[in-house]
Amino acid sequence: MSQGIQFIDIIFLGLVAGFLVLRLRSVLGRRTGNERPPKDPYAAKDPYAERPQDDAREETRDDNVIELPGRRVERADAAGPQTPLEAGLTQIRLADGAFDPETFLSGARMAFEMIVGSFAKGDTKTLRPLLADDVYRNFEAAIKDRESRGETMETEVGSFKSISIDTAEMRKRMAYVTVRFVTEQMTMVRNAEGVVLEGDPTRFEPVTDLWTFARDTSGRDPNWQLVATETPEDEAEDTVSDEA
Repeated sequence: MSQGIQFIDIIFLGLVAGFLVLRLRSVLGRRTGNERPPKDPYAAKDPYAERPQDDAREETRDDNVIELPGRRVERADAAGPQTPLEAGLTQIRLADGAFDPETFLSGARMAFEMIVGSFAKGDTKTLRPLLADDVYRNFEAAIKDRESRGETMETEVGSFKSISIDTAEMRKRMAYVTVRFVTEQMTMVRNAEGVVLEGDPTRFEPVTDLWTFARDTSGRDPNWQLVATETPEDEAEDTVSDEA
C-alpha cells in the first residue's frame, strides 16, 4: 500500500515540474538561434548603430559646428581697428616671422651706443656695417672735417630714459622701423690745444633722437642698418621722464 502511495507522489511531482517548465517557456520564450548576443559594456561603439533622437540632436549641436573664417575675423576686429603702428608691425611680422619688437629694441639700443661712441672716436671701421651707404658717407664726411681741424670729440650716454618704436612699415620687401631714443648725454668738442669748444664735461643734457633702421626681409642677412637720423630739438626737454 505504501509503495502505491509513493508511486502516486512521484507522478504528481512530475506533473507539477512539467507545468512549471511550460510556464517558464511561455514567459521567457524559446531560443531560435537568431538572438543578439549580450552587449559588452567595454566594447567600442558601432559608428553605424542607431542612436536615440536626443543623442543625434546633441551631436548636431556640438560636432557639426564649424568656425567660419569670416566669423573669426569679426571677433578679432571686435577689439577695434589697428593703429598705423600696430598695422606696420603686423606687416613686418608677416614678412619676417622672427621679428620681435622687444628683441629689436634691445638690439637698437646696443646699435645706438656703438654708433654714438664710434662716431665720437672717428672709428669708421665699426660704423661701416651699421650704417646704410648714404648715412655712412655723411658720418665719414663729418669725421674727416673734424679731424682736418685737429678737433676731438667725446660723447657719453649717461642713461636711457625711454626707447620706443615710433613708426613701422613695409615698402615692398624692405622693413622700416623708426625708434625714439630719449637719453641723457654729455658731448664735448676740444680743439688741437685741448680747449673745450663745445659742451660741458660735468653736465648731461637731455637728447631725443629719431633713428630709422631698415632691413631687406627677403635677404639672408638678419642685421638692420641705420638709414636716417633726426633730432627734434624742440621735443627733447619735454619728453624726458624720470629714469625707471
